Amino acid sequence: MAESYFERVGESSFKPTAHVGGAWRTDEQHFSPLGGLIVHVLDRHVPDGLVVARISYDILGKIDLDECEITVERVRPGRTIELLEAVVTIGGRAVVRARAWLLGAQDTGAVAGTSIGRLTPPEKAEAWPIAELWTGGYIASIEVRRTPGAEPGRSTAWLTTGVELVAGEPSSPLASFVALVDTANGIAVRQDPTEWMFPNVDLTIHVHRQPEGHWTGLDTTVTFGPTGQGLTSTVLHDVNGPVGTAQQILTIRPLT
Repeated sequence: MAESYFERVGESSFKPTAHVGGAWRTDEQHFSPLGGLIVHVLDRHVPDGLVVARISYDILGKIDLDECEITVERVRPGRTIELLEAVVTIGGRAVVRARAWLLGAQDTGAVAGTSIGRLTPPEKAEAWPIAELWTGGYIASIEVRRTPGAEPGRSTAWLTTGVELVAGEPSSPLASFVALVDTANGIAVRQDPTEWMFPNVDLTIHVHRQPEGHWTGLDTTVTFGPTGQGLTSTVLHDVNGPVGTAQQILTIRPLT
């Protein structure tokens, strides 16, 4: 098995490895690595002096475990603010549309601050065998450490992986960080995933600073509504503290 989530097979096309296998169905891609791959591709289009501040993904349907092509368009050019759009196509069908706001980078260290506290560091968290709850190649590829006190719908965890995003290509800290964020929907489950489905149809990430290091921290709350919709809300952390937030809207369906 290749030690990467994707292999480049063309200028804008990539082939997933078995490490990308999904948690609901192993013949589909788990969205988390694909989300990171999209950032990896977008990174080539980010001008000097700008950084990704928000990226939103709309998941348009089943993401087959097959070769994909990613195209990028500059929707709103500008010197200090830009908007990029990436479209992921598999078999001639668009499966993901993503938009990223790029904002000007400047020194605001004198006024930087937040009231959000830091998580217990990963070295003090406990190893959590997530593969006992979820299946698939992606889940098997990650290391998860969870802090004590987890309950249905509420959990904090640290994630890392030794698997490269794209074989033989260095990835930015942001791309590697984002490649683990979609796991949030699986670390604080409210119901047994063998009895209920609650996949997300989108993911929106806002960051107030660029992440650093090899750990992605998730402080996650999952809410189920009474009419088939749910929401996974996460404060994102790296080892230096809070980085931003992530939101996922869920469609809730019984399996039995």
